[in-house]
Amino acid sequence: MDCPNLIWDQLESHQGNPLFAEKTWRWSSQHWSILEPLQSEIQDLGQAAFAFYQAIEKLYLKSKKDQRILRNQDLKVPWVADYYDAGKPAWLVDHSISKAVLGSMPAVLRPDLLPTNGGFTLTEWDAVPGGIGLTAFLNQVYLGQNHSGMLESFGASLKAACSENGDMESYKFAIVVSEEANTYLPEMEWLAERLNSLGYWIKVCSPLDLQILPTGVFLAGQKIDLLYRFWELFDHEQVPEMKEIAKLVENGKLTVTPPMRPFQEEKLSLALFHHHRLQEFWEENIEEDELSLLRRFIPKTWILDPAPIPPGAFVDGPLVNRKGLGNWSELGMASKKERSLVVKASGFHETAWGARSVVIGDDISGEEWKKTLSGAIESFPRPLSVIQEFHKASLVEHPVFKKRNEVISMSGRLRLSPYFFVLGSGIQWSGTLATLCPADKKIIHGMTDGALMPCSL
Repeated sequence: MDCPNLIWDQLESHQGNPLFAEKTWRWSSQHWSILEPLQSEIQDLGQAAFAFYQAIEKLYLKSKKDQRILRNQDLKVPWVADYYDAGKPAWLVDHSISKAVLGSMPAVLRPDLLPTNGGFTLTEWDAVPGGIGLTAFLNQVYLGQNHSGMLESFGASLKAACSENGDMESYKFAIVVSEEANTYLPEMEWLAERLNSLGYWIKVCSPLDLQILPTGVFLAGQKIDLLYRFWELFDHEQVPEMKEIAKLVENGKLTVTPPMRPFQEEKLSLALFHHHRLQEFWEENIEEDELSLLRRFIPKTWILDPAPIPPGAFVDGPLVNRKGLGNWSELGMASKKERSLVVKASGFHETAWGARSVVIGDDISGEEWKKTLSGAIESFPRPLSVIQEFHKASLVEHPVFKKRNEVISMSGRLRLSPYFFVLGSGIQWSGTLATLCPADKKIIHGMTDGALMPCSL
């Protein structure tokens, strides 16, 4: 894509509105270019994600009902639902399998991808992703008329999520942002403002602004057709309106996206994808080329389950001194080389987002590693934690502004976050955020000394 480099004067006017409350980053003079072969891989990943999420729902529901998961074998896996339901309130579990939400998927799916020497590594899927407005904004700043249409795709995904048919003008949307997610409020307000200019009726509010009645949810005197949920499900005690909202969804009075289905927001799905007892299920339910792609992208991941096993059996997990584990505590004896692993909370917990629970084993001392493992084991299942192979992102170079008239080459590690918008039975890739962090940072996320930029498609 032919987009000229930007000068500081072109960027300066945008810096007073960073779209993330109280957050800053380094600005670059250039967008990030994704090479054409990698574009094709990411596009294919979006379709594979759609199939994966459909398969997750099927696996979970069959597990809940204790039904066999294979066509020609009597394999039942009730333990899958036990993992997904661990630590969740019963009303939320019941809602997630109610008839009203069967088949429903998040409107937006965003994987976090690390470009490594061996190809892309997918560290997680995010079904409640921030950065939609920020990326759309950066697309317009850097790419101009070549921007990727994220605004249009986001609006179309909201419309597609609505359960009723009708003209766009008849829908009333509300983006509901919790207090905990308030950092993202400016970008959501920016999104709503731009969508309103495209003919949508959409407002941003907090849960407290909603008027919840037996007939539906009302905001500014208007009955709302769809709530875009920008709060985490673990936050149900701080968002007590969730129970009433769930009932309205079950009664056909409201649509919520992402749907309030916690099994769709757990990192443990990546562990189940690699679980040896489930391989035939994935092979039956995901096309061969999509399955092959997912196997290349998703690193080996295991559920940190402290349940005892019989003598002589081994934990399905990493090896220590080339030997299997008799229990997860034995992983505490792993050498620094063997600790190229990441421990993180799976989902339904306040530490499960924003890299708050992420610990990289070879980045800490042996004693700290033992303490991390012990903490994760003892806290099970609140939260349930996973262990994942750690793949270091490759070093790259990219220009960033040091000061007004000085651009320097920054050496760092990159994360690509493509946004896939679910449009009925299909998916649309409409924008990617690149996060470049200094080379000494192992955990890549938005930070003051990191750079954010859009990617060209």
